[in-house]
Amino acid sequence: MRRIAPLAAALLAAAPVAAADVAGCQLELVVLGAGQDAGAPQIGNAGDTGPRLLPSSLALIDRTGSKRYLFDATPAITEQLAMLDAIEPPKDGLGIDGIFLTHAHIGHYLGLAYLGREAAGAGQIPVFAMPRMTAFLRGNGPWSQLAELGNIALMPLADEELMPVSDRFGVWPVAVPHRDEFSETVGFFIMTTGGAALYLPDLDSWAQMEAMGGETTQITEGLSAVFIDATFWNDDELPGRDMSEIPHPRVTETMDLLQHLPPEERAKVHFIHYNHTNPIRDPASAESREVEARGFKVARRGDRYCLD
Repeated sequence: MRRIAPLAAALLAAAPVAAADVAGCQLELVVLGAGQDAGAPQIGNAGDTGPRLLPSSLALIDRTGSKRYLFDATPAITEQLAMLDAIEPPKDGLGIDGIFLTHAHIGHYLGLAYLGREAAGAGQIPVFAMPRMTAFLRGNGPWSQLAELGNIALMPLADEELMPVSDRFGVWPVAVPHRDEFSETVGFFIMTTGGAALYLPDLDSWAQMEAMGGETTQITEGLSAVFIDATFWNDDELPGRDMSEIPHPRVTETMDLLQHLPPEERAKVHFIHYNHTNPIRDPASAESREVEARGFKVARRGDRYCLD
């Protein structure tokens, strides 16, 4: 994308590596969940026998600094932290050295509640958020209590301004179009000395993204991995619902948009944040096989990537 081209060009490309090959990785990205906000089985669908989904979230492990960071705090944060602990045990306490929030929809921030006095009773965990998101947390309970009691420390972000986190990586938020009832919505460029990744779990449309200045057809340029909103497969997914009222780029649309990219660039695209109705939820589905055949990937819980 145009906005990060100068910085991305200065980074060394780092290809994603398999889980078996990340033992020596110092900056590792882990997929803690790949589902839509409500996961699966979703409420009211107890009989759902499809693959279980946890809401979308990434973790960044910085082994040099013995630090761990979360991108989004989901309602499944307890299980997701346990999974992260099994990969990289915390140095002390919860082992959360920062949480970056994309926006105020349930799957992306409700996990903050578990940092409060009813659960972890955490101390001053940095929570990085945009201005409206910060104001929402400060001004509304129970989130305001987390700040008042010192369970979290709200850290302001600004659109298209790099937030240095350590001497090895920083995070660049970029505003994206989405339903912004309570906060703005951002995607995060995770910029490291060895590679960069984009976490973009929610947006309304690529056309609106272009209107905001994003060169979406070159979205993988200079990046090692791109995690893109894949809420729905196509417009036929929810019978009886007007899907124009749920504006997410369909997976089929995104593949068509990016099909011109060479194979090595398409392989960087990882579809994430898929609804319980989306057939790519099942790795054995025809739709999952189509994604693979067209040169793209589906993010799965437990995937690991090295950004060294």
